[in-house]
Amino acid sequence: MRTLAFWCAVWNAVFLSAVPAPARASGDWIWPVVGPVTRGFDPPASPFGSGHRGIDIAAPVGTPVRAAAAGTVTFAGPVGGRLFVTVDHGAGLESTYSFLDSIAIRRGDVVSQGQAIARSGTGHSGDIVPGLHFGVKLADTYVDPLEYLGPAEVWRFIRLAPLES
Repeated sequence: MRTLAFWCAVWNAVFLSAVPAPARASGDWIWPVVGPVTRGFDPPASPFGSGHRGIDIAAPVGTPVRAAAAGTVTFAGPVGGRLFVTVDHGAGLESTYSFLDSIAIRRGDVVSQGQAIARSGTGHSGDIVPGLHFGVKLADTYVDPLEYLGPAEVWRFIRLAPLES
């Protein structure tokens, strides 16, 4: 029995410690575009069920889209006639940028946090407000992107009007 316990302890130490733990939400990613969230995260009940696998952020067409965190581009191109980018951040964590107007990087590129990777497009078909669909996957499961993003800089939304005399 001691031999079995010994080998179980060795197996756990060798094999389980070699598998990196999935990254957890840190709240230190930057917002890929500055704008209000027009549609929030609505996780599907099943992997192929309906839902909203990210957030929509309003932004004028052509707004620079910045990498929320450093990583390696694993996909950059069209899907169903729309442009998409996926960035791998390691430890099972990926970000996706969808419904783009143009792409400034290629698969295999290493990007830094804040680097311009694309320009925002018109959003989902049928959206009234143009912008960016931003998603985050942890271990191949979509999670709420707001848990990874830092605080929104509200001052960027303020527009001062001149005082009348």
